[in-house]
Amino acid sequence: MIKTILVDDHALFRLGIKSAITNGHTDICIAGEADCGLALFRLLETTMPDIILLDILLPDMTGIAIARRLRKEYPGIKILAISAENTKEVVQEMLDIGIEGFISKRQGGPDEIAQAIRTIMNGYEYFGNDIAAIIYKVYVAKKRTAEVTPEFTDREKEIIELCRDGLLSKQIADRLCISSRTVDNHKNNIFRKLDINNTMEMVQYALKNGIIRMD
Repeated sequence: MIKTILVDDHALFRLGIKSAITNGHTDICIAGEADCGLALFRLLETTMPDIILLDILLPDMTGIAIARRLRKEYPGIKILAISAENTKEVVQEMLDIGIEGFISKRQGGPDEIAQAIRTIMNGYEYFGNDIAAIIYKVYVAKKRTAEVTPEFTDREKEIIELCRDGLLSKQIADRLCISSRTVDNHKNNIFRKLDINNTMEMVQYALKNGIIRMD
């Protein structure tokens, strides 16, 4: 018997899933329910499931935060996200955490949820068709970025970061103990690599493509 905990703040959704799984899938049981993150972690003190069905939008914390904590405190529990919140950013974050599956509420029904649970418990990942399409788009975008993003020297990255902080060439030169002309030469090299012609575009590109971070 596959022990499952259902985490969703909509009582009707939990009732519908619980009823459908209980009546139609005898190898799966709903061992507990929670309507928020706090309730889930209290429940885990007494009930240890094989898999958690996890919504993303909850009243006290996000499913992303819950999944991250589960990975740290309960690494043996499988996670299947079931949510209408399936933007590229959310899907990417959940993938980075290492969840086993993701189904959209807009697409997945009880039978697909049961299929996903079985697939995951057999050691595989499961992603609904629309989620798989998002994953593919993320993959293509990453591949395209990797192909076109030029390489920067450590000094160039330092200069980009200082430009992000609003420093002018003279201030950067003083900070790095080099001449203003050397700073300008580095900036011109960066502009050439990116095919741009101003500092603002340089910083925006570097932030967007993960070359530097907004500290």
